[in-house]
Amino acid sequence: MRLDPEIVPHLVKQMRQVYGMDADVWLFGSRTDDNAKGGDIDLYVETADGLNPLDRLIESRSRLFKLFGEQKIDLLVHVRGREPSPMERIARNTGIKLSDIS
Repeated sequence: MRLDPEIVPHLVKQMRQVYGMDADVWLFGSRTDDNAKGGDIDLYVETADGLNPLDRLIESRSRLFKLFGEQKIDLLVHVRGREPSPMERIARNTGIKLSDIS
């Protein structure tokens, strides 16, 4: 995993403050490959409710910017109980669940 292990608990905490304490966070994409270079940060968040999606997106982007600085970050948010998109399935099935290691 090419993400500073010290930042993982802070990342999970920030996403849970935005999406709920039961939210789970995954890292997926090229940053899961220790042999790859570069790449954006791809995050997948599962939450229990879909309340205020735009407000939450803006808030989560602000918090991610404070954690990572000016980096390209892709964020997928899935509400449990809804049918996941193909990309959401891939993110969950191939990603590293950060909320389990924080």
